[in-house]
Amino acid sequence: MSDPVLATRDGAVLRLSLNRAERSNALGPDIVEALLPAVEGAPGDGVRLLVLEGEGKHFCAGFDLSELDTLSDGDLLLRLVRIETLLQAVYHAPVPTLALVRGAAMGAGADLVAACRRRIVVGSGRFAFPGAGFGIALGTRRLAGRVGQDRALEIVAGGRRLDQDEALSLGLIDAVIDEDGIAGEIDRATAMATRLESGILATVSGLTLEDGRARDMAALVASASRPGLKDRVMRYQEEVKRARDARGR
Repeated sequence: MSDPVLATRDGAVLRLSLNRAERSNALGPDIVEALLPAVEGAPGDGVRLLVLEGEGKHFCAGFDLSELDTLSDGDLLLRLVRIETLLQAVYHAPVPTLALVRGAAMGAGADLVAACRRRIVVGSGRFAFPGAGFGIALGTRRLAGRVGQDRALEIVAGGRRLDQDEALSLGLIDAVIDEDGIAGEIDRATAMATRLESGILATVSGLTLEDGRARDMAALVASASRPGLKDRVMRYQEEVKRARDARGR
């Protein structure tokens, strides 16, 4: 198979593109375990800006459930823990991060966008944070940091989908551009990222973030370790399918 993540280096900029377009770049172990060391190792390799994007039509469809029938509750828990580890690495990266979102960013994919410092939709995009629907607490604190506590609770508890216009008005994303605007966005982000010495940039960056890593991981594990995780996910999938079928009538 092709590499799960494509890495392209241009000077101080590292572009990481999720490369499972056939499954809308859903976060399976292959992508997570390729992306995590790339994010963690980038600052030590002289990278000053990390750009995250997806191959194909969509940024990321969220948690990969393609093998759900073969997974145990424990398997699912481990995968969720590794995704949270990745999200924390992106959110607390000592270098600026830029998400370029095309198409759908759902579930853990939307959480990955929210974990980035600057978040741009290219063309059109849509977002959803459905984890609470099957009893998972994932990413809510980071979402609240972007859109505010009350809005985050409304989005997560209500299970609403956001288009790019609403996401922009709420502060989940910073801008909507076309493909021709990408180079300018990267240039502006690079200029900011390289203006300061890397050590002081990392220090200043860290001071602007609440460090909720331990609490967020504990909340995720507590929610996911309740017996019946797989059954809850499967029930949620059925509910989504019924709702989709009803809309199609």
